[in-house]
Amino acid sequence: MRLGGRVQAAIEVLEDMAARKRPAAQALRDWGLSHRFAGSGDRSAIGNLVYDTLRKQASAAWLMGDDSPHAAVFLTLQRDWDVGLEQLREAFQGDRFAPAIPEEKLLAAESKDTAFADAHVEADVPEWCVPSFEEAFEEEWVAEAKALAARPPLDLRVNTLKADRDKVIRALSSTGAKNTAIARNGIRIAPGKGARRLPNVQAEPAYQKGWFEIQDEGSQIAADLVFARRGEQVLDYCAGGGGKTLALAAGMENRGQVHAHDADKNRLAPIFERLKRAGVRNVQVHSPRAPRDDLSPLEGRMDRVLVDAPCTGSGTWRRRPDAKWRLTPAMLETRMDEQAAALDEAARYVRPEGYLAYVTCSVFAEENEQQAYAFCERHAGWELLSAGEVWQDLFGFDKAKPWSSDMKCITLTPASTGTDGFFFAVMQRSK
Repeated sequence: MRLGGRVQAAIEVLEDMAARKRPAAQALRDWGLSHRFAGSGDRSAIGNLVYDTLRKQASAAWLMGDDSPHAAVFLTLQRDWDVGLEQLREAFQGDRFAPAIPEEKLLAAESKDTAFADAHVEADVPEWCVPSFEEAFEEEWVAEAKALAARPPLDLRVNTLKADRDKVIRALSSTGAKNTAIARNGIRIAPGKGARRLPNVQAEPAYQKGWFEIQDEGSQIAADLVFARRGEQVLDYCAGGGGKTLALAAGMENRGQVHAHDADKNRLAPIFERLKRAGVRNVQVHSPRAPRDDLSPLEGRMDRVLVDAPCTGSGTWRRRPDAKWRLTPAMLETRMDEQAAALDEAARYVRPEGYLAYVTCSVFAEENEQQAYAFCERHAGWELLSAGEVWQDLFGFDKAKPWSSDMKCITLTPASTGTDGFFFAVMQRSK
């Protein structure tokens, strides 16, 4: 496909999303199924254009004076893909599949004063989210929000049960893989620009051998901060597909026991193949069909319980930019109720003097600090410890530092730590 056909396809996908109120991944998949002539490079370029447009659609609409997908896609080409008007004219010449170029709007956008009328437009977030960002980041909130509108890298976690970081980097030498800045077993492949796609690392022999997993550096750091030790009993209460479960098991060197549980059996389903490929032997997966009965023998016995709670996912908006435009205040309220319930339930499994780690992939204080402090207020005999001190013990003082108002709760962000947005807090139960 020529550029014009790719641009038209991106516009069609965005229009389909708006009309049918559905996620980008579904719309892109259906477009691909109905346009089987498109090659993998075409589909990748179209996907990049769709996601880049979604990341900054509010500011694009303001600059173009038009909130249509047609206008936003062309602004993305000009602003983020460095495709100028002359290049567009040349590329579209004689292409019957190419859409009309909104030349006047592009010229106006290029010369427009970028002193945005509203801060939420500059930040590219829904207006109702502004108080949450302000509470979390104070005067830095616009910069933090704008960092969530950038393309993310591809991060990998080396499975230390089978390989070390140098070995994996050698195996992936053609991808430009490098050590992560903070995570001790992380590898990063920088994001491309324009139509360039990230490598399919799951096709690599090293992946098939279980040498590494795909996992954002922030998620790796959160698993490290749980500080699970060899021989301990650990419960991953909201295990999902098992990313942190695998990280915990590797950190424990296959010694002790990790219990993986999730209330949704569909989310938990991928964990079995992942455990096998990684060579993990110290994980017991618990059926979610009757969680209370299944986990009852663990009550009061776990050294550490991890609650990677359901959340808005605001910390992952780089990867799922369509999610920020679908998020509503009602959805936030629902997630907050689920988080409180998960913490209350998971606390039952912590032994005296054991630890309850609370993690979200959100940057909203309502889901983060407020939940941690509210838990301690609801439950006597629990103390909120200093996650900041654990950070210093693990990663030292020379690395980028997360957000923290009191050294107790910490928040990782793209702007502060170069990771997805993740929150971490740890509470200890008294004797």
